[in-house]
Amino acid sequence: MTQTHPDYQLSQLDQLEAESIHIFREVAAEFEKPVLMFSGGKDSIVMLRLAEKAFYPAKIPFPVLQVDTGYDFPEVLSTRDAWVSRLGVRLVVASVEEAIAKGIVVDDGKTSRNRHQIGTLLNAIEENGFTAAFGGGRRDEEKARAKERVYSHRDEFGQWDPKMQRPELWSLYNGRIHEGEHMRIFPLSNWTELDIWHYLGRERVEIPSIYFAHQRRVFERDGMLLTKYSERQGRLIDHDEEGSMETKKREGYF
Repeated sequence: MTQTHPDYQLSQLDQLEAESIHIFREVAAEFEKPVLMFSGGKDSIVMLRLAEKAFYPAKIPFPVLQVDTGYDFPEVLSTRDAWVSRLGVRLVVASVEEAIAKGIVVDDGKTSRNRHQIGTLLNAIEENGFTAAFGGGRRDEEKARAKERVYSHRDEFGQWDPKMQRPELWSLYNGRIHEGEHMRIFPLSNWTELDIWHYLGRERVEIPSIYFAHQRRVFERDGMLLTKYSERQGRLIDHDEEGSMETKKREGYF
């Protein structure tokens, strides 16, 4: 059996990058009005970097959408503005405060702002007529995300039905939708958290300084550094009820 010459072999990061760039280009060619959902976190920054590479030297051919809870860290907003300014992309901000003021979502004083993002996001997608929305979800993050496809169909109410997912054999994606429906696209599905950090280190891109506010506790086993806690361990929105994330994804959460 012939061996591939080392010069023609791609590293793991290069393979992941190539797959994600392929997904970005497929969506841009297939959908009328895509948008990239940007939170300012590490995953969405990697997505923006991949989108930049996918269409370089042209500009990214779709806008960036941020759902503003009103409680975002200044460091995150500063990083967002720096990326938007450098890339020259259009920024669409969907404000939870404005959605509450307009009666789009109801603030009962008990529900968290994170939960209010669902209605705010769905309204922004409907108002702007977006037909595909890129999200930074990864399969290694959480069990509900682990069973979601790269092209994740949303019905006219923005809801996800895990029993009605489309096959993606040989990386062939079915993007057909009816009026009022849209697709959530997850180009980082096959990445792990470690892949994300390695890629950020390799690309030397700007991330919010708040990421360096404290050290993460790890331990060493068989030459590997492991952590006892998941990156989503402290996020109450993931754990406020049994099957919490899947329930929220069914309702339209990103």
